[in-house]
Amino acid sequence: MQDANAIARVATPLGAVWVRARGDVLTAVRIGGIAPEPTLPTPLLAEAVRQIQAFFAGTLTQFDLPLHPLESEEGRTLRAGIASIPYGETLTYGALAARTGSVARAVGQACKTNAFPLIIPCHRVISTSGREYYSAGDGPRTKSWLLDFEYDHLPPDQRTRLL
Repeated sequence: MQDANAIARVATPLGAVWVRARGDVLTAVRIGGIAPEPTLPTPLLAEAVRQIQAFFAGTLTQFDLPLHPLESEEGRTLRAGIASIPYGETLTYGALAARTGSVARAVGQACKTNAFPLIIPCHRVISTSGREYYSAGDGPRTKSWLLDFEYDHLPPDQRTRLL
């Protein structure tokens, strides 16, 4: 049945990551927690699993998967803004808001409701206050792990983060 949800589970250093698809688009990615039982694989899920595995192997820095579209223009703009933050780099909520013509609160909401962590890398959006939030996996601990992981997989001449 083409309209049924299909689910794949991927073992990662962060625990199970599950991916859900419907038809020819991904509809969700979840880090950790109890994953639903996988279904029969589809070509789209096989490609999503391959890309997630390549990301955690340190060989993929940008995902190329069809995602369920957002209904609002603002949502699409914010999603594109988050996706544009390069691997291993960060941008503050305020800076991303300025770049997208939005406000920091809307950027935070877009990150909070992001159905595609890893693929739309909201872990790369950081706070200037020092307190970090993250709605995927184990919260801020997962966010820190992902940022450290990406930093460690950058070529040495691209490592510019201050410690």
